[in-house]
Amino acid sequence: MRQVVLDTETTGLEPRQGHRIIEIGCVELVNRRLTGKRYHQYINPDREVDEGALEVHGISNEFLADKPRFADIVDDFIQFIRGAELVIHNAPFDVGFIDHELTLLGQQQNHVENICKVLDTLVLARKMHPGQKNNLDALCKRYDIDNSQRDLHGALLDAEILADTYLAMTGGQTALSLGGMADSNDLEQSTAVSQPRPLQVETSRLKVLRASDEELALHQARLESIDKMSGGNCIWLKEENRPG
Repeated sequence: MRQVVLDTETTGLEPRQGHRIIEIGCVELVNRRLTGKRYHQYINPDREVDEGALEVHGISNEFLADKPRFADIVDDFIQFIRGAELVIHNAPFDVGFIDHELTLLGQQQNHVENICKVLDTLVLARKMHPGQKNNLDALCKRYDIDNSQRDLHGALLDAEILADTYLAMTGGQTALSLGGMADSNDLEQSTAVSQPRPLQVETSRLKVLRASDEELALHQARLESIDKMSGGNCIWLKEENRPG
């Protein structure tokens, strides 16, 4: 199963007001393992970044001035996500912006619902933790995910943090496979570790110490004393006298 954990940063909150995507960050999971493959791109939106948005992500108009337009990167982006399940926190926001950008280019056939499945981790978190805060920072704290570098929002950083959080939420593997992609050898080794294996323990033959005749006589006398005091109810004598 191939999943792409995705996040975007934008010039504002509402595409219907002309706001645009300025950053896309994606990380790939295959069979619930981070592969090391990423997609990351800053985008010139051909408009000003709102002050409120700038305070959130810190991406300035000057920084974006020489970056490519969405039209320049759309083919590579679509190729990276096509056929995957997108894992997004508050998916309607990011999907709405992506679809808006595709509509501006006349690529309605590539709207997200036509090329990908979508899993919204905010919806998942609300089901798992009803009545609690379920933003990404709250989930990081709940699942002990390191987000100490998240002074400002950033699409790639947030996608990486969300990948770790999603795997922790759903009980998955977060380790990066050696060499990037998780190959069949990695999967076989992972499976082998999970199989029960007999312990290889060096055991020496135990020495058996048998009771002496004197010890057996003392034991018998003790049992007879208990039997007398209990009115013939010494269960150990009964066990010893049981046939077979």
